[in-house]
Amino acid sequence: MNPESVFRVFGFGHFVAIFLTISIPVALGIAVRVTGSPWLDRVIAVCLALLLATNYLGYAIYLWRDQRLYWQQALPFQLCDWAMVTIIVALLTSRRSWTEVSYFWGIAGTFQAILTPNLQVNFPDIRAISFFVGHGGIVAGVIYLLIARRFCPTLGSVWRTLAWSQVYLVATLLVDHLTGVNYGFLLHKPVVASILDYLSDTRWLYILELEGLALLFFAILYAPFALRAWRKRPAS
Repeated sequence: MNPESVFRVFGFGHFVAIFLTISIPVALGIAVRVTGSPWLDRVIAVCLALLLATNYLGYAIYLWRDQRLYWQQALPFQLCDWAMVTIIVALLTSRRSWTEVSYFWGIAGTFQAILTPNLQVNFPDIRAISFFVGHGGIVAGVIYLLIARRFCPTLGSVWRTLAWSQVYLVATLLVDHLTGVNYGFLLHKPVVASILDYLSDTRWLYILELEGLALLFFAILYAPFALRAWRKRPAS
C-alpha cells in the first residue's frame, strides 16, 4: 500500500474535518436561537437530514459500481448507521425519544470514530470525504439539536439508550456471526489505534468491557446536565 494514501490521524485534514464538524452546527444553532425562526430551524434540519441520507446512498452506489462492495459488507449494522437513522428522524420530527438516543450514540460512538477514524485512505479520496460527511453529519446534527432546540437529556435517557444499545448488540452479534464482517468491532478490535486497544483480547470479556465503556461514556455525557439540574434545585 502506498504510505501516502493512509489517513493521517490528527494531520491537517483531520483537524479541519473536526473543526468543521463542531463549528458549523454551533453557528447554525446560535443563528436559530438568536432569530427564533421556526422556518430557519426547519430548513437547517431538513438540509442536515438530506446530507446524511444522500451521502449514505451515494457512497453505497459508488462502491457498488466500483465493484468494491459485497452484500455482506453493505448491511447497515455499524452503530453509526443506526445513529444516522435516529438523528435523521430526530431532526425531522423533534421527537425526544429519537433525540436522546442520537445524543448518546452520536457523541459516545460516532465522535470517537471521528477522533480515531478507521480509514486506510486520505483526502481527497472519496472514501475519506464520505466518511467525514457521514460521521461528521451525525455529530453536527446532535450539536445542532442541543443548541437550537435546547435538548437536555435526563437520567432516564441514559437507561433508555443503554436498553436500545442492547438491541443493537444482540442484532449485530448475530449479523457478525452469519457474515463474518466485523460490524460494531464486536468480532475484534479495529486495525487502527483506538481506545479499544486497552480492552481484553478474550472475546467474551471484550464484549463486557465494551458494555462498561458505553455506560461510562453515557454517564460522562449526562454528567453536565445532571450538575445543571442539581444547581437549579430550590434550596430546602
